[in-house]
Amino acid sequence: MPKAGLKTYLVTALLVALASPLHAEIRILGSPGGQVGPFLDLFEGVRESGERVVIDGPCLSACTLVLSVVPSNRICVTRRAVLGFHAARSIDRRGRMYAEPEASELVLEAYPAAVRSWIERRGGLSSHLLLLRGRELAAIYPSCR
Repeated sequence: MPKAGLKTYLVTALLVALASPLHAEIRILGSPGGQVGPFLDLFEGVRESGERVVIDGPCLSACTLVLSVVPSNRICVTRRAVLGFHAARSIDRRGRMYAEPEASELVLEAYPAAVRSWIERRGGLSSHLLLLRGRELAAIYPSCR
């Protein structure tokens, strides 16, 4: 998929923005993640907009950067919300994946303390996907109203 098409797809698949000022929110319905750069750009725009973020489905990998960029008091979760965390990785020109331990440490440090603590209690970021959901997630972020 061309880069411009991928970005459009990510924005379309990731977020549904309600245009009415009465409903100034961004809703994450589902995202498998992807490259970090487009997500950081997207979430920085959301932070600047002042909109609330409703996590209403799976938010995996790079999608979880929303927790680092948007203030916690503007994030809420529904019962369908699932956050998925793993170590940073890159792909070389030959398509081989390799770990990025320095990037993983930076990402971990950028998460809010409660999220970072939850990840650390489960052994830290690794190639294994850690899923935060249900009661554990509700203990960190408020339910959306």
